Amino acid sequence: MKLWLKYLIGALLGLAAALILPLDSLQGAAALSFITEMIVRIGRYTLLPLLFFSGIMAVYRMREDGLLLRTSLWTAGTIVVSSILLTALGFFSILIVRLPRIPITTERVNEIASVDLKNFCQEIFPYSSFDALTKGSFLLPAFVFALIIGAGCCMSHSNIKPVLSLTDCLSELFYNVSTVFTELFSAGIVFVMCSWAIQFKSVLKSGVFTPLIIMLAVEFLVLTGIIYPLIARFICRNGKPLKILRASLAPFMTALLSGDTNLALPVEIRLGKEMLGIRQRTNGFAFRLFSIFARGGTSLVSIICFVVIWRSYSTLNIEFFDMFAISVTAFLLSFVMGNLPVGGTFMTLTILCSMFGRGMETGYLLLRPAAVIIGSFSALFDVSTAMFGCYIVANNTRTIERHRA
Repeated sequence: MKLWLKYLIGALLGLAAALILPLDSLQGAAALSFITEMIVRIGRYTLLPLLFFSGIMAVYRMREDGLLLRTSLWTAGTIVVSSILLTALGFFSILIVRLPRIPITTERVNEIASVDLKNFCQEIFPYSSFDALTKGSFLLPAFVFALIIGAGCCMSHSNIKPVLSLTDCLSELFYNVSTVFTELFSAGIVFVMCSWAIQFKSVLKSGVFTPLIIMLAVEFLVLTGIIYPLIARFICRNGKPLKILRASLAPFMTALLSGDTNLALPVEIRLGKEMLGIRQRTNGFAFRLFSIFARGGTSLVSIICFVVIWRSYSTLNIEFFDMFAISVTAFLLSFVMGNLPVGGTFMTLTILCSMFGRGMETGYLLLRPAAVIIGSFSALFDVSTAMFGCYIVANNTRTIERHRA
């Protein structure tokens, strides 16, 4: 049975459980929250070792084939262009569509979130390189450590062949273990879907956030059904957008229901290899960078949500240059949200309100009841970018294996 079909069956069972079972009680909600959290933790369990060992082999093999620079340029360029595209999509769509106002809340907070760039950089290079392997949610330190070791393996061949053989075996081992976990998640998705459906139902019940959710859903359909397939068809030689969409179904469901880009990453890696034929050297390199830096969905959703907050507080229109500054800020912030696989959108929205609020610095509280659903759509956009982007990178570096039927 196809993986996406297993996930779909599990999601339907979770939806039925959310509609039938009495889970609104305090004890039921606490138990469901605990089970969901454990499933997410188990799903991430083997991610760091998989990223580390496969990253080493990816750098080594690309360096041996002379593809390291080319793959790096294609990956970085695709990440930047996709983030610009999603930012522009959010910019123009919210200018064209005027969503209904959200009722003002009197809730206040004492602290306003901010981005600590100094701490962000220090986390990438901790005092000990082995500390890089302990960051469970921030994948960049472990990946940088893997890049350094992979580059070191290219300097001498005679003495490190046993190390390379061991690393290759460990990479294959953790890939197989990760494959088992992605299969088991088809059962765990029942609880994840049940938890998500309860929250989604409570958000829709008020009707306040329904137009916003509909707009985000339409944006996603336009992006993945029209824009990205046309780009893949135009840029890639013998590109197959429908094949990418079929491979993306399981990652889409994982991202939407969990709102966690790290949890969706093992599913992306597996289907990128098995269905799209992306070779290990590109798979072990590009998918990791897209998961960390390609957060254009965070930028898109944050811009739309900020304008909704602005229009809820004021009847004045946002001037074009102010809107442009807001979009540029959201675009730049998206590159430093890699340490927040969950909640990056709400953090970005909080910072935008503090910088451009002009009396509505705590306006992000208007959207706090829908924060989980908003984060789910952000993760959905980001996973879509990763699947199409990595296929584009692999196609243009000729690291795709063509499988016959």
